Amino acid sequence: MIGDWPAGSLLGTLPNAARDRLLQRGSLVRYPGPGKILFREGDKSRFAVLILRGIIKVTASTPGGGPDVLLAIRMRGDVVGEFAAIDALPRSATVSTCGTVMARVIKSEDIIDCIRRDPDISHAVSSAIAAKMRVATARRVDFSGSNVPTRVARVLLQLAEVYGDTESNRAVLKSPLTQPEMASLALASQPAVQRVLRDLREHGVVSTGYRSITVTDLGRLRKIAYG
Repeated sequence: MIGDWPAGSLLGTLPNAARDRLLQRGSLVRYPGPGKILFREGDKSRFAVLILRGIIKVTASTPGGGPDVLLAIRMRGDVVGEFAAIDALPRSATVSTCGTVMARVIKSEDIIDCIRRDPDISHAVSSAIAAKMRVATARRVDFSGSNVPTRVARVLLQLAEVYGDTESNRAVLKSPLTQPEMASLALASQPAVQRVLRDLREHGVVSTGYRSITVTDLGRLRKIAYG
């Protein structure tokens, strides 16, 4: 089974035995290629998806029929769809693949059974939900009074800390995010994000490649993000 789960992911927070128990639940599914819709906003399906390999985007519609907003990306070790699996309400967002994804699709009754019977899994799922709510709240509060460089730095820092391959003061983030999607996460325009990334490169804070960003100085990025 695929291992080495990111420390901030659901699977990364579980003890080994509890992780093995959760990985026995559900069915192994392979979603080939990008753009596969796992479920749509408003759907009444109730399964959860535990990501084993690959990356998933979470998007939501905007009033008036404008472009969808990118809310988050989720990677290996993360779970998506657990809200509807637990509360049986319609889906609050659309989830789609960024490339080939391997996952375990877990029915609502299995998720609920795990939460009821297994304290380690219950705690990890509760913590994962709380973390998502905290991030969503922090984005609304922090971004409301901050400038674009600060918002972009905070998005980069969060992605680097949760999903990056970190060594000392450096983190490599292999990301499927396009610049428009980065702009969506940072609540900024694409030209503004391009300017910020250019400035960060010129000051030696990041370097960029095809679908990858290397944070070359996490300390400086953290200072830009939070002072």
